[in-house]
Amino acid sequence: MGRIKTQLIKRTTEQLMARYTGQFTEDFTANKELVNKLVSVYSTKLRNTIAGYLTRLVRVRKAKSI
Repeated sequence: MGRIKTQLIKRTTEQLMARYTGQFTEDFTANKELVNKLVSVYSTKLRNTIAGYLTRLVRVRKAKSI
């Protein structure tokens, strides 16, 4: 089983998905750089967690649409 995401991560991720829907891809590295540009994150771990959750959501939404 995976880790449980905090409300901060979920809220930030949902806001990013709502504002910048078409910019995120299934590539973690590209999403990590986008998160770094779009949000002022105070730690690398938090940035990576948000980018990982974004990547997961993009993959799930793409799988549902197919």
